[in-house]
Amino acid sequence: MFTRLPLTIIVILSAVLPVFSAEQQDMLLWENGVPNALGTEDKDKPRVTVWFPDKGTAIDVAVVVCPGGGYGALAMDHEGRQIGEWFNSFGVTAVVLDYRHRNKGYGHPNPLLDVQRAIRTVRFNADKWGIDPLKIGVMGFSAGGHLASTAGTHFDDPPEFPKNYDADAIDAVSCRPDFMILCYPVIQFDSSVTHRGSQNNLIGSDAPKELVEYYSSEKQVTERTPPTFIFFTDEDTGVPSENGVAFYLALRKHKIPAEMHIFQKGAHGLGLAQGHCGTESWPDLCIAWLVNNGFVKMRTSQ
Repeated sequence: MFTRLPLTIIVILSAVLPVFSAEQQDMLLWENGVPNALGTEDKDKPRVTVWFPDKGTAIDVAVVVCPGGGYGALAMDHEGRQIGEWFNSFGVTAVVLDYRHRNKGYGHPNPLLDVQRAIRTVRFNADKWGIDPLKIGVMGFSAGGHLASTAGTHFDDPPEFPKNYDADAIDAVSCRPDFMILCYPVIQFDSSVTHRGSQNNLIGSDAPKELVEYYSSEKQVTERTPPTFIFFTDEDTGVPSENGVAFYLALRKHKIPAEMHIFQKGAHGLGLAQGHCGTESWPDLCIAWLVNNGFVKMRTSQ
Protein backbone atom coordinates (compact mmCIF):
# COMPACT_ATOMS: atom_id res chain seq x y z
CA MET A 1 0.00 0.00 0.00
CA PHE A 2 0.95 3.64 -0.18
CA THR A 3 0.95 6.10 2.69
CA ARG A 4 -0.45 9.57 2.03
CA LEU A 5 0.79 12.23 4.39
CA PRO A 6 -1.85 14.75 5.51
CA LEU A 7 -2.40 17.91 3.42
CA THR A 8 -0.10 16.80 0.64
CA ILE A 9 -0.21 14.92 -2.63
CA ILE A 10 2.99 13.19 -1.66
CA VAL A 11 3.32 9.45 -1.34
CA ILE A 12 5.96 7.32 0.32
CA LEU A 13 6.36 3.58 0.00
CA SER A 14 5.09 1.74 3.08
CA ALA A 15 6.99 -0.93 4.99
CA VAL A 16 4.44 -3.58 4.06
CA LEU A 17 5.34 -3.48 0.38
CA PRO A 18 7.40 -6.35 -1.02
CA VAL A 19 10.73 -4.74 -1.85
CA PHE A 20 13.80 -5.80 -3.70
CA SER A 21 17.28 -4.40 -3.37
CA ALA A 22 19.39 -3.87 -6.45
CA GLU A 23 22.70 -4.85 -4.89
CA GLN A 24 24.23 -6.05 -1.63
CA GLN A 25 27.92 -5.80 -0.90
CA ASP A 26 29.68 -7.48 2.04
CA MET A 27 32.65 -5.56 3.41
CA LEU A 28 35.10 -6.15 6.23
CA LEU A 29 35.41 -3.07 8.44
CA TRP A 30 39.14 -3.61 8.78
CA GLU A 31 41.08 -5.24 5.97
CA ASN A 32 44.37 -5.20 7.87
CA GLY A 33 44.44 -5.62 11.62
CA VAL A 34 41.19 -5.58 13.58
CA PRO A 35 41.73 -3.75 16.89
CA ASN A 36 41.58 -6.08 19.91
CA ALA A 37 41.08 -9.16 17.70
CA LEU A 38 41.27 -12.44 19.60
CA GLY A 39 41.92 -14.48 16.48
CA THR A 40 41.48 -14.57 12.71
CA GLU A 41 38.19 -16.44 12.38
CA ASP A 42 35.07 -14.86 10.86
CA LYS A 43 33.78 -14.03 14.34
CA ASP A 44 36.88 -11.89 14.87
CA LYS A 45 36.23 -9.82 11.74
CA PRO A 46 33.39 -7.29 12.08
CA ARG A 47 31.76 -6.51 8.78
CA VAL A 48 28.86 -4.77 7.11
CA THR A 49 26.41 -5.69 4.40
CA VAL A 50 25.65 -2.61 2.32
CA TRP A 51 22.14 -2.66 0.86
CA PHE A 52 22.24 -0.34 -2.14
CA PRO A 53 18.87 0.79 -3.52
CA ASP A 54 18.03 0.72 -7.19
CA LYS A 55 19.91 3.52 -8.95
CA GLY A 56 16.64 4.92 -10.27
CA THR A 57 15.25 5.49 -6.79
CA ALA A 58 18.42 6.07 -4.74
CA ILE A 59 18.67 9.20 -2.61
CA ASP A 60 21.68 10.64 -0.80
CA VAL A 61 20.96 9.13 2.64
CA ALA A 62 22.57 6.16 4.39
CA VAL A 63 21.84 4.48 7.72
CA VAL A 64 24.08 2.12 9.69
CA VAL A 65 21.77 -0.55 11.17
CA CYS A 66 22.64 -2.34 14.44
CA PRO A 67 20.56 -5.50 15.00
CA GLY A 68 19.72 -6.47 18.56
CA GLY A 69 20.56 -9.58 20.52
CA GLY A 70 21.50 -8.55 24.05
CA TYR A 71 25.18 -8.10 23.10
CA GLY A 72 25.28 -11.88 22.88
CA ALA A 73 23.76 -12.56 19.45
CA LEU A 74 22.48 -10.67 16.40
CA ALA A 75 18.95 -10.72 14.94
CA MET A 76 20.26 -10.37 11.40
CA ASP A 77 16.98 -11.14 9.64
CA HIS A 78 14.06 -9.12 11.07
CA GLU A 79 16.37 -6.43 12.47
CA GLY A 80 18.86 -6.58 9.62
CA ARG A 81 17.89 -7.91 6.20
CA GLN A 82 14.26 -6.80 6.43
CA ILE A 83 15.35 -3.34 7.53
CA GLY A 84 17.77 -3.10 4.61
CA GLU A 85 14.97 -3.94 2.21
CA TRP A 86 12.66 -1.40 3.85
CA PHE A 87 15.21 1.40 3.56
CA ASN A 88 15.88 0.46 -0.07
CA SER A 89 12.15 0.79 -0.79
CA PHE A 90 12.42 4.57 -0.45
CA GLY A 91 15.92 4.98 -1.80
CA VAL A 92 18.05 4.90 1.36
CA THR A 93 21.31 2.93 1.49
CA ALA A 94 21.29 0.60 4.51
CA VAL A 95 24.53 -0.61 6.07
CA VAL A 96 23.76 -3.61 8.29
CA LEU A 97 26.45 -4.08 10.93
CA ASP A 98 27.68 -7.50 12.07
CA TYR A 99 29.44 -6.32 15.21
CA ARG A 100 31.40 -8.16 17.87
CA HIS A 101 29.58 -9.37 21.00
CA ARG A 102 29.97 -11.64 24.01
CA ASN A 103 29.26 -14.93 22.25
CA LYS A 104 32.02 -14.07 19.81
CA GLY A 105 34.26 -13.41 22.82
CA TYR A 106 33.96 -9.62 22.92
CA GLY A 107 32.63 -6.92 25.21
CA HIS A 108 33.53 -3.28 25.88
CA PRO A 109 34.86 -1.36 23.98
CA ASN A 110 34.62 -3.43 20.80
CA PRO A 111 30.96 -3.04 19.77
CA LEU A 112 31.39 0.74 19.99
CA LEU A 113 34.61 0.59 17.97
CA ASP A 114 32.75 -1.43 15.34
CA VAL A 115 29.79 0.95 14.95
CA GLN A 116 32.10 3.97 14.89
CA ARG A 117 34.18 2.31 12.18
CA ALA A 118 31.00 1.54 10.21
CA ILE A 119 29.88 5.18 10.31
CA ARG A 120 33.36 6.33 9.31
CA THR A 121 33.41 3.80 6.46
CA VAL A 122 30.14 5.15 5.05
CA ARG A 123 31.35 8.75 5.31
CA PHE A 124 34.71 7.81 3.77
CA ASN A 125 32.87 6.23 0.80
CA ALA A 126 30.15 8.89 0.61
CA ASP A 127 31.18 10.34 -2.73
CA LYS A 128 31.58 6.93 -4.36
CA TRP A 129 28.24 5.72 -2.99
CA GLY A 130 26.31 8.91 -3.77
CA ILE A 131 25.75 9.77 -0.11
CA ASP A 132 25.62 13.22 1.45
CA PRO A 133 28.22 13.05 4.27
CA LEU A 134 25.80 15.11 6.40
CA LYS A 135 22.98 12.58 5.97
CA ILE A 136 24.41 9.48 7.60
CA GLY A 137 22.31 8.06 10.42
CA VAL A 138 22.52 5.19 12.85
CA MET A 139 19.68 2.85 13.78
CA GLY A 140 19.46 0.12 16.36
CA PHE A 141 17.09 -2.40 17.90
CA SER A 142 17.12 -3.40 21.58
CA ALA A 143 20.80 -3.84 22.54
CA GLY A 144 21.59 -2.62 19.02
CA GLY A 145 19.60 0.48 19.97
CA HIS A 146 21.88 0.88 22.95
CA LEU A 147 24.86 0.58 20.64
CA ALA A 148 23.34 3.18 18.29
CA SER A 149 22.72 5.51 21.24
CA THR A 150 26.35 5.18 22.34
CA ALA A 151 27.41 6.04 18.80
CA GLY A 152 25.26 9.17 19.09
CA THR A 153 26.66 10.22 22.47
CA HIS A 154 30.35 9.19 22.41
CA PHE A 155 31.51 10.28 18.96
CA ASP A 156 33.81 12.93 20.45
CA ASP A 157 35.59 10.48 22.75
CA PRO A 158 39.04 9.26 21.65
CA PRO A 159 38.62 5.63 20.48
CA GLU A 160 40.09 2.95 22.72
CA PHE A 161 42.44 1.46 20.16
CA PRO A 162 45.27 -0.80 21.35
CA LYS A 163 48.77 0.68 21.24
CA ASN A 164 49.81 -1.59 18.35
CA TYR A 165 46.93 -0.45 16.14
CA ASP A 166 47.89 1.52 13.04
CA ALA A 167 45.27 4.15 12.22
CA ASP A 168 44.33 4.63 8.57
CA ALA A 169 42.54 7.22 6.46
CA ILE A 170 39.09 5.97 7.51
CA ASP A 171 39.93 6.64 11.17
CA ALA A 172 40.47 10.31 10.36
CA VAL A 173 36.82 10.70 9.29
CA SER A 174 34.11 11.82 11.73
CA CYS A 175 32.01 9.07 13.33
CA ARG A 176 29.22 11.42 14.48
CA PRO A 177 25.87 10.20 13.15
CA ASP A 178 23.62 12.92 11.74
CA PHE A 179 20.49 11.30 13.17
CA MET A 180 19.45 8.32 15.26
CA ILE A 181 16.54 5.87 14.98
CA LEU A 182 16.18 3.87 18.21
CA CYS A 183 13.77 0.94 18.22
CA TYR A 184 12.89 -0.39 21.70
CA PRO A 185 16.47 0.47 22.75
CA VAL A 186 18.26 -0.48 25.93
CA ILE A 187 19.29 2.88 27.39
CA GLN A 188 19.66 2.83 31.16
CA PHE A 189 22.27 0.74 32.94
CA ASP A 190 22.12 -0.10 36.64
CA SER A 191 18.46 0.82 37.14
CA SER A 192 15.20 -1.01 37.78
CA VAL A 193 14.47 -1.05 34.03
CA THR A 194 17.92 -2.18 32.93
CA HIS A 195 18.15 -5.12 30.55
CA ARG A 196 20.63 -6.85 32.80
CA GLY A 197 21.77 -9.36 30.18
CA SER A 198 22.86 -6.60 27.82
CA GLN A 199 24.69 -4.76 30.57
CA ASN A 200 26.48 -7.88 31.78
CA ASN A 201 27.43 -9.00 28.27
CA LEU A 202 28.87 -5.60 27.41
CA ILE A 203 30.67 -4.54 30.58
CA GLY A 204 30.33 -7.43 33.05
CA SER A 205 28.37 -7.75 36.28
CA ASP A 206 31.02 -6.02 38.37
CA ALA A 207 31.91 -3.07 36.15
CA PRO A 208 33.14 0.09 37.89
CA LYS A 209 30.64 2.87 38.45
CA GLU A 210 32.35 5.11 35.89
CA LEU A 211 31.88 2.53 33.12
CA VAL A 212 28.24 1.92 34.06
CA GLU A 213 27.61 5.66 33.82
CA TYR A 214 29.53 5.90 30.54
CA TYR A 215 27.11 3.41 29.00
CA SER A 216 23.97 4.88 30.59
CA SER A 217 23.07 6.79 27.45
CA GLU A 218 20.50 9.10 29.04
CA LYS A 219 23.36 10.55 31.12
CA GLN A 220 25.56 11.18 28.09
CA VAL A 221 23.31 13.46 26.01
CA THR A 222 24.79 16.85 25.09
CA GLU A 223 23.94 19.71 22.77
CA ARG A 224 25.81 17.82 20.03
CA THR A 225 23.71 14.66 20.25
CA PRO A 226 21.93 14.22 16.91
CA PRO A 227 18.15 14.40 16.32
CA THR A 228 16.45 11.17 17.37
CA PHE A 229 13.35 9.08 16.60
CA ILE A 230 12.35 6.52 19.26
CA PHE A 231 9.65 3.86 19.41
CA PHE A 232 8.56 1.38 22.07
CA THR A 233 5.52 -0.69 22.95
CA ASP A 234 3.70 -0.62 26.26
CA GLU A 235 3.63 -4.42 26.37
CA ASP A 236 7.41 -4.71 26.12
CA THR A 237 8.58 -6.26 29.39
CA GLY A 238 12.04 -7.16 28.05
CA VAL A 239 13.14 -3.55 27.68
CA PRO A 240 10.49 -1.32 29.28
CA SER A 241 9.63 1.97 27.63
CA GLU A 242 11.02 3.89 30.61
CA ASN A 243 14.38 3.45 28.87
CA GLY A 244 13.22 5.53 25.95
CA VAL A 245 11.39 8.05 28.10
CA ALA A 246 14.59 8.79 30.02
CA PHE A 247 16.50 9.33 26.79
CA TYR A 248 13.74 11.47 25.27
CA LEU A 249 13.65 13.72 28.35
CA ALA A 250 17.42 14.10 28.22
CA LEU A 251 17.15 15.12 24.56
CA ARG A 252 14.45 17.68 25.42
CA LYS A 253 16.59 19.07 28.22
CA HIS A 254 19.36 19.74 25.70
CA LYS A 255 16.92 21.00 23.04
CA ILE A 256 17.69 18.18 20.61
CA PRO A 257 14.89 17.58 18.05
CA ALA A 258 13.24 14.31 19.04
CA GLU A 259 10.10 12.28 18.54
CA MET A 260 8.94 9.29 20.58
CA HIS A 261 6.08 6.83 20.07
CA ILE A 262 4.87 4.28 22.62
CA PHE A 263 2.39 1.90 21.04
CA GLN A 264 0.08 -0.16 23.20
CA LYS A 265 0.44 -3.52 21.49
CA GLY A 266 3.43 -5.75 20.83
CA ALA A 267 6.04 -7.67 22.75
CA HIS A 268 9.78 -7.03 22.55
CA GLY A 269 11.63 -7.53 19.27
CA LEU A 270 8.99 -6.64 16.68
CA GLY A 271 11.23 -5.38 13.90
CA LEU A 272 8.96 -3.78 11.31
CA ALA A 273 5.94 -4.96 13.38
CA GLN A 274 3.98 -6.09 10.33
CA GLY A 275 0.56 -7.45 11.29
CA HIS A 276 0.54 -5.67 14.68
CA CYS A 277 -2.35 -3.22 14.44
CA GLY A 278 -1.23 0.29 15.27
CA THR A 279 2.38 -0.60 15.99
CA GLU A 280 3.00 -1.44 12.33
CA SER A 281 2.65 2.26 11.56
CA TRP A 282 6.03 3.09 13.12
CA PRO A 283 7.99 2.77 9.84
CA ASP A 284 5.76 5.33 8.11
CA LEU A 285 5.97 7.63 11.12
CA CYS A 286 9.73 7.30 10.98
CA ILE A 287 9.77 8.23 7.29
CA ALA A 288 7.63 11.28 8.06
CA TRP A 289 10.09 12.23 10.80
CA LEU A 290 13.00 11.93 8.36
CA VAL A 291 11.09 14.18 5.97
CA ASN A 292 10.25 16.73 8.67
CA ASN A 293 13.91 16.93 9.68
CA GLY A 294 15.16 17.40 6.13
CA PHE A 295 16.94 14.08 5.65
CA VAL A 296 14.49 12.64 3.12
CA LYS A 297 12.50 14.50 0.48
CA MET A 298 8.95 13.43 -0.21
CA ARG A 299 8.12 12.14 -3.65
CA THR A 300 5.40 13.75 -5.71
CA SER A 301 2.78 11.33 -6.97
CA GLN A 302 2.63 10.89 -10.72
